[in-house]
Amino acid sequence: MYVIAAVDQNWAIGKGGDQLCYLPADLRRFQALTTGHPVILGRKTLATFPGGRPLKNRRNLILSRDPAFAPQGAEVFRSLEALRAAAPADSFVIGGASVYAALLDGCDTAYITKIGRAWEGADAFFPNLDGDPSWFIAEEGEPLEHEGIPFRYVTYRRRDGHVPG
Repeated sequence: MYVIAAVDQNWAIGKGGDQLCYLPADLRRFQALTTGHPVILGRKTLATFPGGRPLKNRRNLILSRDPAFAPQGAEVFRSLEALRAAAPADSFVIGGASVYAALLDGCDTAYITKIGRAWEGADAFFPNLDGDPSWFIAEEGEPLEHEGIPFRYVTYRRRDGHVPG
């Protein structure tokens, strides 16, 4: 599996139930990488999508313990074990924080957009891959900027010898 996220300098991914910022180039990259692949997400992440609807041209696998939650166009899993069993190897884990934390051990590639600033009051975080010896930077893109916000694309891979769970 793969993981994709946009993080600030402190590995924050959200504040108040939403992304820290919206970078049009990053949204296009997200769409290009994930289209045609299953995406794995939590109920709260789905709520941040336009109209709270599943992403088009992707199989949406949603983790939620709420028995009443059944959005049209998505598959809902009540347990991590059931979701892991149903998720194909080419799935992208797309958030939020608890879903990232639960499934990162099953991923071998991480597509991270590193935003060159820190958000005060951020309340959702991605695990710090720079501080995890089982990950290394495989590729680092050129610095980019949108409306004064610097960012760059960084691809991490698992080190040899580490077998994802």
